[in-house]
Order: sequence, then C-alpha cells, then structure tokens
Amino acid sequence: MELFLLIFGALFSVINPLGAVPIFVGLTQDDSNNERQRISFWTAINVFLILLISFFVGQYVLTFFGISIDALRIAGGFIIVNSGFSLLNRKFTKGRGVRKDVENDAQKRNDIALTPLAIPMLAGPGSISLLIAMHQDYPLIEQKVSACLAMGAVSLVIFLMLRSAPYLARILGASGIVAISRIIGFIVIAIGVQYIISSVVNIVEAIDFTK
Repeated sequence: MELFLLIFGALFSVINPLGAVPIFVGLTQDDSNNERQRISFWTAINVFLILLISFFVGQYVLTFFGISIDALRIAGGFIIVNSGFSLLNRKFTKGRGVRKDVENDAQKRNDIALTPLAIPMLAGPGSISLLIAMHQDYPLIEQKVSACLAMGAVSLVIFLMLRSAPYLARILGASGIVAISRIIGFIVIAIGVQYIISSVVNIVEAIDFTK
C-alpha cells in the first residue's frame, strides 16, 4: 500500500490532471454532455495505455539507444523541474506542449482524446521518464503490480476530473485552479530535484577514485 501511494502521488503530481480542466472545458465547449463523457473515458484509457507501455517497454528503448538509467533520471528530472516551474508561473498550458495552433486544430477534429489531451498534455515526457526510471527501481513482481494499480488509479482520477471539468471550473474558478496548480508545482519541482540528486550520487559512487 505504501508503494502504491508513493507511485500514485508522484504520478498525480507530475501529470496534474487539475491543470487540464480549463483546457478540456475550452476544447469541448461545443460538445454535448455525452460527448464530453466519451472523450473523458477514452482520454483516461489512452493515458493508462501510454503509461503502461512507457513502464514496461521504455527500458528496452533506452538499452537500444545506449542510454543509462542515471542519464534518463537526470534528463527526466530537468523536465519534471521545468514542468513544476511552469505550474508555479501559471504557464501549465504551455508547459504541456499545447500551443494555440494545436488547440485550434484540436477543436476542428472529432476526437481529441489521444492528442492533445492524453499526449502530450497529460502523459508527457515527465511522467514517461518517471515511469521508465521506476521500472528499474522496482524489479519485484508485486512492486510492478502496485505500479500498474497506481497507474490505473491515476487514470480513473483523470476520468472523474475531466468528466466533472465544467463543474470544477465553475466551483474552483481560475484563481482556485491556479492556486492548487502552484502547490502541485512545488511538489513536482521537489520530485525532479530528488531524481537529479539521486542520479548524481549514483554516478559519483560508481567512480573509482583509487585509479
């Protein structure tokens, strides 16, 4: 349970589905309630599949390109820290890679559940690199099961939040969403810094100073 809560908290903070609420409302403003529920459902499914694939396949991609896990942690740490600063500076939309032209294009298409909602807005580089590193950190079967359950729980929360997006936007308002996003942003920065520090420590410990 502790591992489940740890992975769930880390993923939820990095993904920050609350930051997607105003974007989702804007992209689906002309859709019916049933269409919004359908998009919410498939967005959550797509996010879960992307996270699952990243967790189990990402390490083999690193091996193919000859990238060490510590290098990934450092690169992912910088990406996560940058995402955290974007949340603190009220630029979470830009930080998620959703430009104005992408948003306009999305509004013209029938299905936005995969892009831009699932990727890159929710399952972005930060969460993907985080999961690839976690696959290395938790080698036991029960640990991987806990990780999969945490991914499923995060995807369920994404579905519930997007389904309730119009109500959340009205209840919290722009200032409430920004305030909560800033708090989450601070946590995200701490997660990124911790990843960078742990990787640097591993690299230093691996150096043989006796030579």
